[in-house]
Amino acid sequence: MVRIFRLSNRFTAKIILVLLLVILIPTIFTSLSFYWVSDSILKKNVRESSVQMAKQTAESLSFIFNVGIDTSDFISSDLNIQSVALHANSKPSYKESLDSRSINTLLNNIVYSNSFVKIVYVLKENGRGWGSGTFSESKLKDIQLSDQEWVKAAKRKNGELVWQGIQYDRFSGGGVNTDLVLPVGRVLKDINNLNNIGMVQVQLDGRSILGTIEQLNLGRTGKFFVVDSEGKIMIDSDLSAINKVVDNPGLYSQIVGDDAMEFEFDMNGTTYYGVKQLLSNGWMIVGTVPVHEISGQLNSLQNWILVSSAVFSLLAIGIGFFIARGVTRPVQQLTRSMLLVQKGDLKVRTDIRSSDEIGFLSKHFNKMLHEIEHLMQQVENEQSEKYHAELRAVIHRVHPHFLYNTLSTLRWLIQSNQNDRASDVLSALNHLLEANMSKSGNMISVEEELEIVRKYLVILEIRYEKTFHLEMDVQAGTEKIIIPRMLLQPVVENAIFHGIVPKNTDGTISISIRSRDGVLEFLVNDDGLGIGDEKLKELNDPDAAIAKGEIGIGLRHIYDTLRLYYARDWEWSITSEPGQGTTVRILLKKLIQTAANNEQIGGGIRCIEL
Repeated sequence: MVRIFRLSNRFTAKIILVLLLVILIPTIFTSLSFYWVSDSILKKNVRESSVQMAKQTAESLSFIFNVGIDTSDFISSDLNIQSVALHANSKPSYKESLDSRSINTLLNNIVYSNSFVKIVYVLKENGRGWGSGTFSESKLKDIQLSDQEWVKAAKRKNGELVWQGIQYDRFSGGGVNTDLVLPVGRVLKDINNLNNIGMVQVQLDGRSILGTIEQLNLGRTGKFFVVDSEGKIMIDSDLSAINKVVDNPGLYSQIVGDDAMEFEFDMNGTTYYGVKQLLSNGWMIVGTVPVHEISGQLNSLQNWILVSSAVFSLLAIGIGFFIARGVTRPVQQLTRSMLLVQKGDLKVRTDIRSSDEIGFLSKHFNKMLHEIEHLMQQVENEQSEKYHAELRAVIHRVHPHFLYNTLSTLRWLIQSNQNDRASDVLSALNHLLEANMSKSGNMISVEEELEIVRKYLVILEIRYEKTFHLEMDVQAGTEKIIIPRMLLQPVVENAIFHGIVPKNTDGTISISIRSRDGVLEFLVNDDGLGIGDEKLKELNDPDAAIAKGEIGIGLRHIYDTLRLYYARDWEWSITSEPGQGTTVRILLKKLIQTAANNEQIGGGIRCIEL
């Protein structure tokens, strides 16, 4: 009992219990597979039955058409019919009357001897004609036979058969639309010289032909019809469609442009199944039916499977949710805690007290956070100490350099007994040191940095006995922005020492300061000697220049200051033309704001000793 209790507290046991519900998946899969297989078998059987039905109907229609062909051949080859047609209107009236009765009797006998032949006509273009049944010669005389399309086609084919679509007999004397027939015609030729002497038209029983087609059952709304080789409907229960081309493009292309016996096409958003068979006269019988009617017997089975699957799925979801809730709740809590840790909150702790693997994971997760928090605090302290050490090293490195140059000037003035000028230098140095030792610490405003530059120029003018003009173009509002101390002074010093002094002339230093979209830009330009291409390339790659020892103390100070204060949010570039001066461009992308003893760099806060 205790073993079972312990097993139930295991996370693995809970997962196994949930996985038992997956048994439902094979059940649903089996049901759906049964439906799909049944549907496939049913469709296959229905399609095979449809193809067989189309073949049998095609054979029946072909038999009827062959009867018409044989009858037409018999009439065309009968010598008595040829003689009467050849000598019409050239014999005495009593003789022609006897010939007419003889031909009509022969034609009637042909009709009576074959149940599929409805009417037979022998016609001449001069209005004379003979026929079976209630043939009306007066109706023949009312039309111009040579203007009839089937007559023109028969002449073009020169003895071959011309089939027409199902229609009502035009020459019946029994009334209008009395006999529904399928005409097949040809020219009647003189056997001796093969000249055209008339027309033969055999009219098959149209109602028998329609009955053969209409008795076919293809689904609930499916139908069969007959088309010619050009897609024109020749036989259809809807007589208004006769002699019209199939209007559905998909069906038309399957009939005319494809040899497959079975096909599918879309009509009015519904998929149709089609089957076709070739007839003996070159026509084609076509059957169409909506696909869903083929598998209609499976609709109830499909609905039952779907409903039962949905019910069992909901039941499985309910049971699974009830059981899995006890499993997923602690996992969700642990996940939420991990997301908070991902966002930087190391104070979060989980309170999962279960005895399974999740509880064990929660306990060690809390322990891990405690250790990470301790390690991060330790790393933060170490990084802070390292940062301040580097910052102090940068400041202490540039100050001796600056004092060394100034004291060298004083020494030179004193040795040359220029005490008054030495006094001026000491006075300027005093003001400069006073500015550098202000209470603002390592961070000063742009305005204060420019004042340091002015005071330093006083010292340099005395040292080199030259006049250095300072031109400043400072955008309004930028003078209050906070920057690191001595950011511009080393640039000005380098411009004078390396650019202007070697020319042994007075010079001009131009400083432009602009701010846009939170980016502060400094441009320091001089009219000195300029920098060679090789040296310029080195200075624009400070990391490589430092590695080679090719960068001076002043520029090294600027590089380290930008790196320490602005991380990667800065740019530096130097452009120069030999003999025309040099321009140093410094871009600060994230400005530094100071408050009390805290300094905000980018998005973080660092404490700096002031």
